[in-house]
Amino acid sequence: MNLRQPNANAANGTFNRSRNVVPSSGICTTCLDGCQGGCELWLASFRGREVIYPGPFGETTSGADKNYPVDYSHLNIQGYAKGAKGLPKGVEGNPDTAMFPKVDTETEYGWSKKVKMKLPIFTGALGSTYIAKKNWEHFATGAAICGITIVCGENVCGIDPNLELNKDGKIKKSPEMDRRIETYKKYHQDYGEILVQMNVEDTRLGVAEYVLEKHKLDTIELKWGQGAKCIGGEIKVKDINYAKELKKRGYIVTPDPTLPEIEAAYKDGSIKEFERHSRLGFVDKKSFLKEVERLRKLGFKRITLKTGAYSMVELAMALRWGAEAKIDLLTIDGAPGGTGMSPWPMMNEWGIPTFYLEALTYEFCEKLSKKKIRVPDIAIAGGFSTEDGVFKAIAMGAPYVKAVCMGRALMIPGMVGKNIDQWIKEGNLPKTVSKYGSKVEEIFVSYEEVKKIYGSETDKLPLGAIAMFTFAQKFKVGLQQLMAGSRNFSIKTISRNDLMSLTREAEEVSKIKYVMDAYRNEANKILTEK
Repeated sequence: MNLRQPNANAANGTFNRSRNVVPSSGICTTCLDGCQGGCELWLASFRGREVIYPGPFGETTSGADKNYPVDYSHLNIQGYAKGAKGLPKGVEGNPDTAMFPKVDTETEYGWSKKVKMKLPIFTGALGSTYIAKKNWEHFATGAAICGITIVCGENVCGIDPNLELNKDGKIKKSPEMDRRIETYKKYHQDYGEILVQMNVEDTRLGVAEYVLEKHKLDTIELKWGQGAKCIGGEIKVKDINYAKELKKRGYIVTPDPTLPEIEAAYKDGSIKEFERHSRLGFVDKKSFLKEVERLRKLGFKRITLKTGAYSMVELAMALRWGAEAKIDLLTIDGAPGGTGMSPWPMMNEWGIPTFYLEALTYEFCEKLSKKKIRVPDIAIAGGFSTEDGVFKAIAMGAPYVKAVCMGRALMIPGMVGKNIDQWIKEGNLPKTVSKYGSKVEEIFVSYEEVKKIYGSETDKLPLGAIAMFTFAQKFKVGLQQLMAGSRNFSIKTISRNDLMSLTREAEEVSKIKYVMDAYRNEANKILTEK
């Protein structure tokens, strides 16, 4: 089964010359001496390590395109002709009360101090990458007005060009982190929150202490990894002096900008960029529990954990230790991830895919629950973009999964809105947009809804935020329709029985009944009754 064609992909700007390609290697069937490009082997022959990463840097987000044997498309949602679960107390289900616009799409997470969100989605993967930095105003404001949580990812303070450190090497001032938090808080109301993520370098720099003391944040997130890569996070920088500064701050920078031969290559123009990497984390139970306790004593009301597509051993550790530490949310990110500068081969070939990882998550949660151990609230991440996928993820992991963390799918509206704003100012709207109108009020179907909430402030909102609100409107209505069709009028009532497997392979992995077996006993009972 050819699940992915190696050696050529738009992500890293490579392609095959020949129409006929060896499936296993991705090399053209006839490799021509004198070929002018440009497969991965050809390009790597003179650009080397640059070809590992998607590009162009800072302008694209990339998601792996490996086609796994089983995924969420192998599940379908059950529909019913009667019933109405989750209606308000005292309300009987009938055609006049059980209408799809009445479906409640709110969810919440947290051990004791709950956070409510208007939708069971939130956005992560927004750390030190350039694309997150330059679009933050749109992403953060959009999340705030949508009533969902936003995760400010790792290394934001560490790469801040204007970072100031105390004599002890701890953060004194980080204007970039200040900007990120204040942007979200400006329009935040009662739903969602901004939480900051910490890796090894962030912990050493004192990020938790800084955001608590200066910004009074309620939540901090520890990070073990993500679905895009099993190594630390990375970005690329083009200025050698900045690269040297990042190395001075304790980061891994490759190639080493302080080596004479690298400085010479940079001066020659052959080396055009440097990679800044984070260190690998090393997790053990004692230090994890100790760190959670330390953060609580600092004053954080909620502690969350983000883990990636590691082996089932690390998944068991995250669930069991997270339960013992009473963390408030565990986000489990499956392969193939990818929003920033993750290595392309790693995005495709590393880690447990989301479908399989969620199946394991449910299995392990059940084992812990049978031992009377309360597992943390869970969010699933890794390749979701639509309301049907979110419904399936919540149902497959019910009752443990409360939400889905989305990366690129929630970044796209922010970038679309930003670009429409620019096109309007330039008088250069593409036909794909101008067919709906030439003014903001005509183009954005949700503009008046936003205006009803924010009044005169609406004109000050970045258009990327209004685009995110518009996307959220579509998502909410679509989710309401799917939920009403399965007779769920509350997120809390969605269950695994609301799904069916379309293939035996999906049934084997997920333990969700095959379509020809689901509800068979109940159907036979009706057919055989006297």
